[in-house]
Amino acid sequence: MKFYRHYLVNSLSLLALLHDVAMSAIAWVSAYLLRFNFDIPEKFSGVIWKLLPVVIGIQLLCFLVFGLYRGLWRFASLPDLKRIIKAVGISTLALAIVSLLIQPNMIVPRSVLILNPILLMVLMGGSRFAYRAWKEQRLFGASLKQGKPVVLLGAGEDAIALMKELARSQDWRVVALLDDNSTLLGREFLHVRVKGTFAQLPEIASRYNCQHCILAMPAASHATKRQLTQIANAAHLEVLTIPTVVDMMSGKVSISQIRKIDVEDLLGRDVVQLDNHGLSTLITNQSVLVSGAAGSIGSELCRQLLLFKPKQLILLDISEYSLYLLQQEFAAINSKTQLVYLVADVKNQYRISTILKQFQPQLVFHAAAYKHVPLMEDGNVTEAIFNNAYGTYQLAFACQQAKVNKFVLISTDKAVNPTNVMGASKRLAELICQSLQDSKQITQFITVRFGNVLGSSGSVIPKFRAQIAAGGPLTITHPDITRYFMSIPEAAQLVLQAGLMGNGGEIFVLEMGEPVKIVDLANDMIRLSGLQPDDIKIQFTGLRPGEKLYEELLANDENTLPTNHEKLRIAQARNVDTQWLTAVLTWLQSTPTLTETQIKQQLAHWVEEYQPEIKPLFTHSSTVTESLTIH
Repeated sequence: MKFYRHYLVNSLSLLALLHDVAMSAIAWVSAYLLRFNFDIPEKFSGVIWKLLPVVIGIQLLCFLVFGLYRGLWRFASLPDLKRIIKAVGISTLALAIVSLLIQPNMIVPRSVLILNPILLMVLMGGSRFAYRAWKEQRLFGASLKQGKPVVLLGAGEDAIALMKELARSQDWRVVALLDDNSTLLGREFLHVRVKGTFAQLPEIASRYNCQHCILAMPAASHATKRQLTQIANAAHLEVLTIPTVVDMMSGKVSISQIRKIDVEDLLGRDVVQLDNHGLSTLITNQSVLVSGAAGSIGSELCRQLLLFKPKQLILLDISEYSLYLLQQEFAAINSKTQLVYLVADVKNQYRISTILKQFQPQLVFHAAAYKHVPLMEDGNVTEAIFNNAYGTYQLAFACQQAKVNKFVLISTDKAVNPTNVMGASKRLAELICQSLQDSKQITQFITVRFGNVLGSSGSVIPKFRAQIAAGGPLTITHPDITRYFMSIPEAAQLVLQAGLMGNGGEIFVLEMGEPVKIVDLANDMIRLSGLQPDDIKIQFTGLRPGEKLYEELLANDENTLPTNHEKLRIAQARNVDTQWLTAVLTWLQSTPTLTETQIKQQLAHWVEEYQPEIKPLFTHSSTVTESLTIH
């Protein structure tokens, strides 16, 4: 009874039900009229009215069973039409059976059984879609001549979907579509024509007095986005974009959530192809630990890991507040993974060993590190060395003792031919992990080396945003300084992929693309803010301590080997043995008692590639030199 009571209480559903009853009657009578050319013989006219209650009853029951009254006509769409077709089809089959049972007393012409469902589907479906068209015209028709004129770049399915969403808004009025696909030129979609190619954007925007254009191609390559943004900037248009394909598929946002195009959209690269099956085998139902989990890379690693549904994810970080913020973010995620938030210092051997013994992770990602080059170069040298190198050893050794399957070290391109303490400390961490790799392969130690990530804490992009908001100037250390950039999600995904592919002892180098000149990056960000480069000054402040003009991905004596993933290569770096490890650990334990100058001088003894500004205090002994071999 509850199933039917809903339609008696809900007035809109009741009206829809009464409408369909009327359409059922009209279709039944009309089928006979058409069958007999509007001249129904007397013997059939009685059959029409005798069977009409039966027809209505059968069809109405089917309508209810197939849920024709759960939605609103205002939102009638293809799924509603499919439900109508199913309901009418089943009711027609039932009527055919009834017509066979009542013969020869009452004969129902076969043509009527064919005409009736066709008419009924036209009447019911047509009414719904006509009502939707009328309702949308009434609600949104007035807004078609309102709103700011805008040109859409792209005429694909995403652009059409966006146009439908914008039709419900009074903020925008789409005046033209542009696309380089010659087969679309002149075509019309939702009363808007494809009026030209992308190169014609300045001319068409001027014709319609547009101040904005929307890049409606979320799957376009970043090179294409850069090209279109340059065309729009040249026409002094503000460029907007729609969410990425990944964001829309994840359900985070809808296509109507337009935003300003950002530098990340232009510097990012194409989607990383992952071995999802292999990663599922590696991660799903496993216990995973991430150190530095609240940092830029660590937090994104955690987000990516959750997609593969580990049994348990241990989020370890020394920053209580940052870990709290991450906890608040993940609290809104509906995940069956057990999330464990732990405040801990990787240098605390007892704490780390206790955690590993308690939770027994099979996979560990070590992202905890001090990474700000100038800050670590003066005043914080001891902490940089002790945290980045000795902390790595403590965690890596504890993982080896706990028989963790894989330990993945997050390294940096600054470890290549380092001229600063931060880079040298990370290179030392790489060597320590390689020296721990034993022949038994109990724990596989894997290193992943990559460059700057877009938008990470302390990076240049957030700094430029703040300086632009303050009216400038933008401070850059040198006119020729360049850096490699990669998006945080891409970096995290490739770290996972490298972790899967590594067998122990490798240093994976991520394919970073072309280096970006920081001056060009600054000018792009100025333009994307709606300004011109002349509006905000750029001030050159000089290279900071330990800073290089150009970052490198390989040392002078390193080569790479290809892998079966196009964005991952393996560096053939020099290796060290356990004798070297014993000696370097003794030195690391002594660093808290040394001055920064002494640490810098002695660091060059342990990291051959390190080129400090101070001349080394001593040269390599024969024992150490002999133990360093080219791998």
